Formats: sequence, structure tokens, C-alpha cells
Amino acid sequence: MKATYLDSAVGQYLLAHSTWSDDVLDALAVETREFTGDSARMQISPDQGRFLTMITQVSRARNVVEVGTFTGYSSICLARGLGSGGRLHCFDVSEEWTAIARRYWDKAGIADRIELKIGPAAERLKELPAQLAVDLAFIDADKVSYPVYYETLLPRLAPGGLILVDNTLWSGHVADPTNDDETTQLMREFNDMVMNDDRVDSIMLPIADGLTMIRKH
Repeated sequence: MKATYLDSAVGQYLLAHSTWSDDVLDALAVETREFTGDSARMQISPDQGRFLTMITQVSRARNVVEVGTFTGYSSICLARGLGSGGRLHCFDVSEEWTAIARRYWDKAGIADRIELKIGPAAERLKELPAQLAVDLAFIDADKVSYPVYYETLLPRLAPGGLILVDNTLWSGHVADPTNDDETTQLMREFNDMVMNDDRVDSIMLPIADGLTMIRKH
């Protein structure tokens, strides 16, 4: 469980009463742990993956953006929620890690729905077609750049479109007034920025390491 702020018994109960991941996602999780070592903690959890698929489905998103693809778990979950003709635009800096993602996109049968751009997302996001109205975006990359990604994506978001932002509880540290490490401070500042943004409504969900859902007016 990534939700370390939850009682472990409650966390296990939640997992036991959510739809399970499948063989493709399970195999990807295993390979990610074997290949990336400690970096595997960057992979989203199965319950979060299920949420990403469902929110993509219920929002009927057709144009989706992912910032931070890693080895592909979240992109598979997002792509599976797309309707007919939907596209997922992925941004990441690592050719090595996304090579794993590409293999698993093929295994999952969703490679034809995904476009991957390698390079700093702060720059490459600007290459999205000007006429493209983004229905849903998922941000899960370097925390220091969260405000940049947010401000770049929000003007491109369709009215009523959604931005999902990962790690906003940061293991619960954001609520601990005695914790003042750099990343915790960055996440607090980002959370406050979103909360005070009158262009959007937002809710912070206790899913995995904290998932903030933001809706553009």
C-alpha cells in the first residue's frame, strides 16, 4: 500500500474490495521492480490504476495527456479507459524506462492509442497542437516542476476538463507541521496554489500517495 497514512488493515480491506489488476499489469509491476530497483516506488499502485481507468471512462475523455510515464503502468490504465478514437499523449525524459512501457503497450493491445514524446515535458508540452482540447491530464513527474506542468496544461484543458495530480499527500508529510524538507514544502506550496486558484474546483483524494482531482470551470 502506498497510502502509508492509512491503517494497514483498512488499506488491505480497500485493496481486497477493488477490481484486481490483470496479468499484463502484474507482469509489468514485477519487471519494473527487477529492472529499476528502488525507483520502482515511482510506479502507481493497482488501486490508483483502476481509478485512472474508471475516471477516463466516466469522463468520456478522448484527448488525454500524461506527464511522467516511467515504465507504462499508468499509461496502460489511462489508454484502456479511452473511447473509440481516443488518444493518449505521453511525456517522459527516459528512453530506457519508456522502452519497457512500449513493450507492455503492445502486450496490452493499446499501442495504437498512444503517442510518446521524449524530453523535458515543460518544453515538449508546448508542441501539443494548438487546436487540441485536452479532456484529462495526469501529472506524475518531478515535483519541482508541478506548477509549470499545471500552468501549461490548464489553458489547454477543455471547459469541465480534469487534471489529476499524484503524490499530493507525500506520505502524509504535508500535514505534519514539524516536517520541513524541501519536497514536502514544494507539495504544500503546490497544493495551496491549486486550492486558491479561482479558475478551478479541486478535491484531494486519499488514494495511494494522495491524488488531487482538479476540474476547470
